[in-house]
Amino acid sequence: MITPARGDYANIPINAAARALADAWDPAKDQAEGEACKAYAAPAIMREPGRLQITWQDDNTLKIETDAGMQTRVLRFAIPGNVQPAGEPTWQGTSVARWEAPPRGTAGNTIPLGLGARAGTDTRTLEVTTTRIRPGYLRKNGVPFSANTSVTEYFDFFKDPDGVDWFVVTTIVRDQQYLNGPWVTTSHFKKEPNGAKWKPTPCSVR
Repeated sequence: MITPARGDYANIPINAAARALADAWDPAKDQAEGEACKAYAAPAIMREPGRLQITWQDDNTLKIETDAGMQTRVLRFAIPGNVQPAGEPTWQGTSVARWEAPPRGTAGNTIPLGLGARAGTDTRTLEVTTTRIRPGYLRKNGVPFSANTSVTEYFDFFKDPDGVDWFVVTTIVRDQQYLNGPWVTTSHFKKEPNGAKWKPTPCSVR
């Protein structure tokens, strides 16, 4: 994988204001200002090539760690008492999760973390809504998103014919300041047998 060239906006419904900022992208400036993580924020992190570690932080909070950019996402389930943090916006924002029931008469799966306490959620999709995100890039070549951006994600687990576990993340980015409409992408992740390939790598401007 390589960083797209300046001016490569393929598949992103950006407007003229976003295009002007992307055309002025200067990776050296980002590096000098300590802003190497702009492309590793919540709207883009699941598109970065790399691996994930998914664990339960507590009974009502999932944690996703990325080796690309060494980011940590915290997904808090929307239940009484599970308070969302205040403070300044961050790269990963504030994420609220819930199990979404599938259409009647269909079967689905949840992310298999091997924790019996979550039994009964195996016919649901995990829906995550993220806001309060620090402005950054939708793509490493400077395509911007604003402070008003929201991200909705749907995590679905499936097993391929060879018995390998996968999950797919459908990501919908909405930003009235820089996008002409929702930007929808999907990312697929295959379960590894162990953590031998886990390789944390700092954010990079390229």
